[in-house]
Parts: sequence; structure tokens; C-alpha cells
Amino acid sequence: MYTASTAFLEALTEAGVSHIFANLGSDHPPLIEAIAEARATGKPVPALITCPNEMVALSAAHGYALTTGRAQAVFVHVECGTQALAGAVHNAAKGRVPVLIFAGASPYTQEGELRGTRNEFIQWIQDVFDQRGIVRGYMRYDNELRSGRNIKQMVHRALQFANSDPKGPVYLMGAREVMEEEVPPVAIDHARWAPVAPAALAPDCVAELAGALLAARHPLVVTSYLGRNPAAVQELERLCRRLAIAVLDSVPNAMNFPADDPLYQGNQWNEPVQNPALAEADLVLVIDSDVPWIPVVSRPRADAAIFHIDVDPLKEQMPLWYIGARRSMRADAATALAQINAHLDNAAIDADAVARRLAAYRERATARRAELDARELPRGDAITAEFLTACIRRHVDAGTIVLNEGVTNYTAIIDHLRSTRPGSMYTSGGGSLGWNGGAAIGARLAHPDKTVIALSGDGSYMFSVPSTVHWMARQYRTPFLQVVYNNRGWKAPKLSALAVHPDGYASRANEIGVSFDPPPDYAAIAAAAGGAFARTVKRADEVVGAVEAALAAVRKQRRAAVLDVWLPHL
Repeated sequence: MYTASTAFLEALTEAGVSHIFANLGSDHPPLIEAIAEARATGKPVPALITCPNEMVALSAAHGYALTTGRAQAVFVHVECGTQALAGAVHNAAKGRVPVLIFAGASPYTQEGELRGTRNEFIQWIQDVFDQRGIVRGYMRYDNELRSGRNIKQMVHRALQFANSDPKGPVYLMGAREVMEEEVPPVAIDHARWAPVAPAALAPDCVAELAGALLAARHPLVVTSYLGRNPAAVQELERLCRRLAIAVLDSVPNAMNFPADDPLYQGNQWNEPVQNPALAEADLVLVIDSDVPWIPVVSRPRADAAIFHIDVDPLKEQMPLWYIGARRSMRADAATALAQINAHLDNAAIDADAVARRLAAYRERATARRAELDARELPRGDAITAEFLTACIRRHVDAGTIVLNEGVTNYTAIIDHLRSTRPGSMYTSGGGSLGWNGGAAIGARLAHPDKTVIALSGDGSYMFSVPSTVHWMARQYRTPFLQVVYNNRGWKAPKLSALAVHPDGYASRANEIGVSFDPPPDYAAIAAAAGGAFARTVKRADEVVGAVEAALAAVRKQRRAAVLDVWLPHL
């Protein structure tokens, strides 16, 4: 029987979707039947990954797409499952990650008029007026499937949106009667639904920007997520090295520029201090960044010329956003940088000025490296984030992907990972915590030959639904190492309160509602749920051996591992 659900699955397969991360319900019988028929008859169909929690499902699809560039599918149950996607919807939207979310809908007949009609009490309770509206503000595209006869076109259109810049999640919904509809087989040319081609800079913008870079005494690039595209990293390296342009990571979501390059100026997050690289620059080129600086504490100098390149330079989903750019340009980073580099191939470059800048940056880089080295030294029995990250770094090779949800330890983790390879480190790109566990499963499914390491705060670990995560890790053979930076509480809200009220009552209070002390046994949760290697580490002299043992469990025993590492209490 060829149904709308058959066509739906065929469309996903044609589009290169290899996995469906599913939390199934009473709205999915037509899809369950179509999947079973495809398996029984040998037809290609995406692998079905059972996800006991919806946020984990979308986080897994996020991790898969982030590390491959290939959109995956998530199936959830009517409006309840849509709501249970929770903060993962925010992360996919803000992280510009392509994913197709499908939710069923309560049947729209109740007396047997069509196959799929209502036959369970819950279908009246779960019938709502605007199911799509639950997530509409986060979607690149949303629609309801009303007929099986154009379902392939609808799926390909949705994925065309998801994969076109600015990328992001899309949402489709369909009632059981629609998904059960028998339809004639439909063949369409998938090539006609390709993503929109990358945007380029206008010729006058290329000339203006190249001229400004050549004339600047202290040019600076600020970026956050340019490194999601390895080709953009290559072009940025080429540009910066030929002109000795410094690079500052601001809230970095990926490896954007090699940390061992003397031009690299480190990373900034919420530090309440003026960044010296911003203060020095007379030209700032912001490329692919949502938060290039926080004006109340750190900003470029008043006379700096600011230029801005992004596929979404207006930040259309951010009600308040501006950086005072002299020129704001809508373009793909890799394409734009290649254009600028091509223009500079025929330009007269002041080699002496470039050499002077590079020498100064080399001197700074040497001093910065010595400072970071000193921070990595153990301090008695206490375990610092810097020391812990350095111990992990020694095991990070070309076959390792690090997923970073360290929150208040973001700066330390990125400083001491010292990443140099595109695709070696990612954050969610959003602000809803609990992403790392599901993302690790998705990344490992996408890269079964690589080691995946998830670095997480203890609050983020609890948000991640570890019981679901580690059941899935064992079920689908996606072992990864999860390291919990455990400071026994939510440090971020405490720092936020102190930043606004440094001398207030909260600053003097012993308890402000953010402590988890004594904490749960985080490692034991993973062991109980998925048979993970589990160890709690409280002394600095235990860290090296624990990391080695945990990675041996992942790499040799193909078993997930969790290290609950106690840092100083927040």
C-alpha cells in the first residue's frame, strides 16, 4: 500500500536524511506501518532511533547536523511532544542548525469517515487550535500537511528552507487521516529543491573593505561561528596571515581560528573587563557573530571603523541588536573572504607594516602561552577547570570531536583545549542548557570512527536528561566520554546576580537558591541507565588516571563513560 506516509519517508531518503530521532505516539500509526513495510520489503528508509525524551531527540539531530552539515528528522507526538522539545528548539534556531521536525495531529474525524479517525480518548484532549504556533517563532518554515498528493513537494520545500542561509529548523504537522491517505506514487527531481546558493559581496563592498583593511594600523576580526564551515576557516587564515590581522573569538561556537597562531587573541564571554584587542583596533571586521562584544563592559574604541558580514546581518529574530557598523553586508563568510583574498592578490601590501604587526603579535602570543601554561598547574588537592581541561586535551587527537557546554567554564575550556582543527570543537550556539548529551549521541552516530567528548557543567548535565541519554548510548552503540565540571550548583545565576548587585543582600547571603550541595551521584545515574563507566574524582592526583581509564572504556570497550569531577564549590 502506497500512502502519504510512504511518500513522506521516500522524500526524507531522497533528501539525504539518514536518521529519524523519534518519540512516537498515537498520531504515528501510518508512519510506523510505512516504516515496517519498507523494512520488510527492502526499501530504503532512514534508521529509526527511539528517543524516550524529545529534547534529547532534537539535541541528537542537532549534533548530527552540526558535525556533518546534513539535516536529520525528528518525530514527536502532537502538541505535547512539540512542547516537550523544550529548549532544544531554541538551540537549533539560534545555532542555525538544519533539522526537520514532524509532529502528528489529532485526527479531524470521529465517526469512522476516514482511515485514521479518532479511536482514543486522548485525541480530543490533544486537539488544539494552533499547534504550529507553539514553535513558529523559532522555525525557518512551518506548515500543515493537508493532502498526501503533494507531500513530497512539501517535505523538499521545508528542507530547502532548513538548508538555505540562515539555516535552521523547520516544522511540519499532519493528522492521521492525511498520513494514511492512499496516493499514486510521485517521482520528483530532488535536484530542483537544492538550497539557495551562497550570497556574495557586491563588487564595491569588496573594494571598500579590502582598501580599509590595507589602510588599517591595527585591524581585528571578531567572529563566533565562522568555523562551522571549514572552507571559511581556510579563507580567514589566508586573509589574516597575509595582512597580520588579529582574530578575537567572541562567544565562540566552533573552532574559528587556530589557537596556536600568533594572531589569535583568545576568546571572550561575560568577563566584566574591557578586552584589550577591541580597545586597540582601529578597524573591526565582524564576521558571523551574534554577540561580538558586550557594550556595557567592553567595546571597540570610539574611532574604530566597524564592518559587518553575516548571512543575517539584521539579526531579524533579535528585537534589540546593533553594533554601529559603517557597512553591513549580507554574504556567506567563505564566499566573502574568498572575494577579498582574490582582490588582495593584485593589491600593493605594505610588507614592513605587516611584519611589524606580526612580530608584536608573536611576542604577545608567547606571553599568553606562558600565562595559560601556569594556570594549568595543579593547586594542591583542588581541581581547577584549567587543569582538568589540560588533562583532557592531551587525549584529543585528529579523530576527536569535543562538544562544549561548560557555561561558566566556557572561557577556561576553550583557552585550554587550544583547538587548531576546524570541526574539532562545537557549542550548541544557543542558550538553553542540556544539549551536550543528546548532541554527543548524534555526533557519534554521524562519526562512528571518532571519539566524542562532551564537557558539561553539573547543571547542564542534569538538564540533559542523562537517564535517556545513556540508555540511548548503550542501545545504539554510541559511546562517548562525558566530563562533568561539578561545582555543586548553578554558578551562572550567582554571577549574574553579583554583576547587577555586587554589594546587595544576595552577595552576603549563604544560600540564594542555586546550590546542589550535596549533589546527586552523576556518574551513577549513567551507570544505572546505560551501564556506563562511572567515576567520581575529587583530588587533582586522581584526574590523569581517571581520564585515561574513561577514554579506554570508550575507545576500547565501546562503552560510554562519565567522570564526575569536583571543582571548588561555587
